[in-house]
Formats: sequence, C-alpha cells, structure tokens
Amino acid sequence: MDAAQQEATARARELQRSWYGEPLGALFRRLIDDLGLNQARLAAVLGLSAPMLSQLMSGQRAKIGNPAVVQRVQALQELAVQVADGSVSAAEATDRMDEIKKSQGGSVLTGTSGQTANGSGAPTVRRVVREIQSLLRSVAAAGDIIDAADSLAPAHPELAEFLRVYGAGRTADAVAHYESHQN
Repeated sequence: MDAAQQEATARARELQRSWYGEPLGALFRRLIDDLGLNQARLAAVLGLSAPMLSQLMSGQRAKIGNPAVVQRVQALQELAVQVADGSVSAAEATDRMDEIKKSQGGSVLTGTSGQTANGSGAPTVRRVVREIQSLLRSVAAAGDIIDAADSLAPAHPELAEFLRVYGAGRTADAVAHYESHQN
C-alpha cells in the first residue's frame, strides 16, 4: 500500500469513528467474536456482499450507504450485549439474527421497524438513542457537532448539551441523558 492509499484508509477510519463511534473493522470484529460468526455470515445477516464488508472493515470504504444495514448493525450490537449478559441464549441469538437479516430497517422513531429487541414491539431506549446518534453523526463529524454546541451554549445550554451528548458522546451517557429527561 502506497502513502496515498494509507492516507485514504486512515481518513476513512477516522470518518467511520465520527459516524459510527469506532472504525468498522473493530466493530465488525467484535460482533464476529461476540456472536460466534464468520465474515461471510456477518455479511449475510447485514445484507452486504462479502467484498463490501471486507472493504468497510479495511477502510477502503468509509460509509455504509444503506440505512437498513446501519440499523441491522445496531440490532446486532444490542443482541451481542444481550448474549454477553446472558439474557439471550446462543440458540435464541441464532433465531434473532435470522429476524435481523430479514428486517427492512425503518425508523424506530416513527414506529415502522416492526418487533424490536425487547419483544414488545416498542423500541428500546438504547435503540432510540443509537438512532438519534446515527442521524446526528450522518449530518456532521463529532468535532463539528462540538463546535456547534459551543456556539449554542451561551444562549441555549440544554440544546448544546444534547448535541454534545448525542452527537459526540458515548452511547451509555446518551442513554442516561435520555432516561433523565423522560417525564
């Protein structure tokens, strides 16, 4: 790989970090490990070709172009957490991955996503938060969101906090923020 390719790969990984919270290679490797998948199975569940998954993992491509695939990634992340905490068995995880594979995406905020991870049809707080984060991060990089928050802070501190927490913060912090502002 020449210097220009290395620079392009580094830039793609930095974009991935700003859009998805981390480079997709790290995220996908964690899903593979946590859910006991191989790359071909992960690609199939996400609805990507194996070469596209490889390009995203290696930083040859930066962005997942299909919003439904982004939502499947988020659903798999939630499933991995549930497998890790023991609330979902390996057999249940296999069934859920088949459901995720068939899902067409859709917005949890508008209620078009169908059944969600908690089984009740209502979106989980974490899923709503991840969608808000994904939307903000698709519009601007984390640094730009922080700059906007700094500009808004004197006149609109609550809005500035929202931008910082959801646009550039950790998901756990955004979940705590969301829960603290309900009712």
